[in-house]
Amino acid sequence: MAIVMHAGQVAAATPIMVPMHGIGGRQDLPVPLGLAVTGAAVAIALSFVILGVAWRSPKYRGAVSGKALPGAVTATLDSAGLRWTVRLFGLAVFLYAGMALLAGADRLTNPIFGFVYILVWVGLVPLSLVLGPVWRTLNPLRTLHLLACRVFRHDPRDGLLQLSPRAGVWPAAVGIFAFAWLELVAPDRATLLVLQTWLALYLVYTLFGAVLFGDRWFSAADPFEAYATLMAKLSPWGRRTDGAIVARRPLENLDSLKPRPGLVGLVAALLGSTAYDGFSNSSSWIAWAQDSGYSATLLGSLALTGFVLFVLLTYSSATILAGRLSDSSRTALPGLFAHSVVPIVLGYVIAHYFTLLVLEGQRTLIYLSDPLSNGWNVFGTGLLGVNSTITEHSTAIATLQVGAVVIGHLLGVVSAHDRAVALFPRSRALAGQVPLLVVMVAYTVGGLLLLFSA
Repeated sequence: MAIVMHAGQVAAATPIMVPMHGIGGRQDLPVPLGLAVTGAAVAIALSFVILGVAWRSPKYRGAVSGKALPGAVTATLDSAGLRWTVRLFGLAVFLYAGMALLAGADRLTNPIFGFVYILVWVGLVPLSLVLGPVWRTLNPLRTLHLLACRVFRHDPRDGLLQLSPRAGVWPAAVGIFAFAWLELVAPDRATLLVLQTWLALYLVYTLFGAVLFGDRWFSAADPFEAYATLMAKLSPWGRRTDGAIVARRPLENLDSLKPRPGLVGLVAALLGSTAYDGFSNSSSWIAWAQDSGYSATLLGSLALTGFVLFVLLTYSSATILAGRLSDSSRTALPGLFAHSVVPIVLGYVIAHYFTLLVLEGQRTLIYLSDPLSNGWNVFGTGLLGVNSTITEHSTAIATLQVGAVVIGHLLGVVSAHDRAVALFPRSRALAGQVPLLVVMVAYTVGGLLLLFSA
């Protein structure tokens, strides 16, 4: 049987079988699924109790914390030479992949599908975790805008209009949803015409916005940059308020995430779309959708929207209720606690896409040697095969998937607790966290059930 497409990601016809959530399933768990779900919920609830006893004052200092890197290292990282090298590398990769997009064959061996859906979208996560916010420099659209501004001797920060602070990252949240729809719902999403159309709209939306509002538009509207920047907050590298590049604990780095309009929508779009990915691959949903008589695109669009709205409403309601229970009624609370959802997003991403990145990432790198499907072997990888050794360790993969979800939620509880003791009166801080805890436990249980529902 040909390899199964995972949520719009592309795979070639080969004898290797990759399940929709990577490798692993109920039967591969070292303990029964029910016990795993119950244990995970108890672990998160117990951690809340322990934190309430042992963690009574805030320990994270966010952007003012961190150990500065040696001066020579900082000078090198901030040097114009290195930055332009990275920019031009990103632009060269973009142009090379563009050959496959514009002139490649419309079949699954075209590397552009894996390049967009796997190497860029999924690969942004490990790249940002290891190197920090490097995508801001790698982003080829930023480079194109900067080069155009240099040619016309125009300050890239200036646009024709002033971008309202109220916009925040709402444009990027919309972009995240649009990409999730393309990846998970759009009909014929593994065809060149569909991908070309979406990417053309993305380029116009992003570059035209940069002309109107200056380069601040990229951080506000580019879904790839917004996603990468969010994940980079869990890396050990950051920028201190005095401008120094520093090493700091990942959760302390996460604490430096500034609340902005649309931040809650951004994390809701990421978490909700990943949850929908698991749900859409469940046998019960597939059977019902096929027998319903309704358009699969319509049902998928409604379900994807429903999952995103569910996360947005349950999380926002929990934080608002937390404020009332702690006598700290603040309309800004959803944004102030949004950073605590980022580790949960990361856990879901690892659980759902780790094996996909390992296996189909290899396949895409092989196909990139022949972008036009005409027999090229540019990088010498064209005759290599995919190393599928990972398929022999299904129990280990299933354990990793469960662990990623549970650890992500535990880190979310820790981040929320530290923020709560910083914002809420000490006598009410623990009570104020109960609504958030309930929601996080629900997300954990739901995430595990969705993960192994296929």
